[in-house]
Amino acid sequence: MSIKRVASLLLVLALAACSSKAPNAALQQATAVSLAQGQVIGIPSPFDDDIRVYRGLPHAAAPIDDLRWQPPEIAATWEGVRVADTFADSCFQLRHTSTFVWRRENFSVSENCLFLNVWARENAEKLPVMVWFHGGSHTSGQGHSLIFDGTTLAQRGVVVVTVNYRLGPFGFLAHPWLSKAAETGTSGNYGLMDKIAALEWVRDNVLALGGDPDNVTIFGQSAGSQSVCSLMASSAAQGLFHKAIGQSAACVNPLSIEDANGHLRGSALVDSLGADSLEALQLAEPDALLSAMIDSAWEAGSRIVIDGDVLGEWPSQIYAEGRQAKIPLMLGFLDNEGEELFPVDESVKQAGLDGFLNYVAGDLAEELKAEYDTENLTPGQLQHAVSTDIFMAFGMQRWAEYHALTGQPTYLYFMDHVPPAFHLYMPEQPYLALEDGSRSGGAYHSGDLALVFGSLDKVGYDWTAEDEVVSEQMVTHWTNFAKTGNPNRPGEVAWAPFDRERLSTRVINSEHATVEGVRKRILEILSSRQPL
Repeated sequence: MSIKRVASLLLVLALAACSSKAPNAALQQATAVSLAQGQVIGIPSPFDDDIRVYRGLPHAAAPIDDLRWQPPEIAATWEGVRVADTFADSCFQLRHTSTFVWRRENFSVSENCLFLNVWARENAEKLPVMVWFHGGSHTSGQGHSLIFDGTTLAQRGVVVVTVNYRLGPFGFLAHPWLSKAAETGTSGNYGLMDKIAALEWVRDNVLALGGDPDNVTIFGQSAGSQSVCSLMASSAAQGLFHKAIGQSAACVNPLSIEDANGHLRGSALVDSLGADSLEALQLAEPDALLSAMIDSAWEAGSRIVIDGDVLGEWPSQIYAEGRQAKIPLMLGFLDNEGEELFPVDESVKQAGLDGFLNYVAGDLAEELKAEYDTENLTPGQLQHAVSTDIFMAFGMQRWAEYHALTGQPTYLYFMDHVPPAFHLYMPEQPYLALEDGSRSGGAYHSGDLALVFGSLDKVGYDWTAEDEVVSEQMVTHWTNFAKTGNPNRPGEVAWAPFDRERLSTRVINSEHATVEGVRKRILEILSSRQPL
């Protein structure tokens, strides 16, 4: 450990011992940062002494007691100097879940979870800011997972912020009782409100931490990407960010208008819970709410709803009319997004498959079918492959199409590099047994996370020099985009902007190239049934 780091840690311990008492003026001037809520010091990153990390900073008040199912309120102030050396608890969610790479075991959870974390160079000034929204179907996850450590990105001259937001029924339950009690007359989307509150916190505080509040990029994967897409369509979030990156999920696929406000599913959850009044609902035990979520299949529908406040209409309509945020956008998807993410229905027979293909492709059903490896796929597997392309490939390209039509810089990518599969959120137990080896899952959903954050030295196993090359490429693209709105290095034009004619798409692998579209005929056929 370096002398500099030892000195920093001794200083942290000394200030911590002061408790609520103010540190002497010399120490405060040298190390303390003044935020809206009070003074704080960070600690050196365990991976680089020159990167300062601030762990567990509250971006909103604890959403507990009377604030459960309420819009986030401003975080309380504190006395003295806060030593930001500890990550907060994860937001309340299921534990002991085991699904492919997303396995999670026991970890600390709480409803008091609206905290964020910041990584910045020592003595940084007005650097671009990257705000990360984690995935997890809006029902699980946390911003402080080791895979999201911001050290590597911060080494590239950006300030990194990772955010916790309310999940599951705590973050997205909509119900007539909650709407009636709310000042806005609406309910749901509290998790989106938490992200907006985090961005307001960034606006008000990031300058003191070395960031530029006028150069903020939001980025997220899966549910986090859906949130990015939705926030671009929300008037409540406008002006709080200036660029956006979406990874592996959009919000522009046409959805059923049935239960758009989420009240039907919310009522089913409350019925399963057995609550007979708003008061009983407010007093429900957190684990009981999670059980009711499962028993009622609440999470099977969209967690994000059209509440009439944060989202007044489906984002697909807003994008179709060009009313989303006019900012640079980078977005993309992976080659094997459906691997273990969506269930394969092996009960599907040929007749059922044919009906499905006729529904999504009409007269072009047979042509669509011919685009897939029909000889080696069962009817259920083929339906799964087409459904995945509708949700991911079509959804992401349609998002790019809508945004390019506004004249804003738009960059589309496709990653077919195959990383090893491992337990993403269990760095102490990364090994995942796959019958055909660690890379037999293809370019699976979430396989880009460690590559984007450059955390190959912190999580996983079986990494190779080729993985390092791809990660270097992605870290460079992502941070360049955050700095300038263009993922290319200064003076380069290798990755051309997307437009509807050329469909320029960056293929991310160890050789990397820009091509004129991927899965072109499949997406043309799907587009014929869902025209712009």
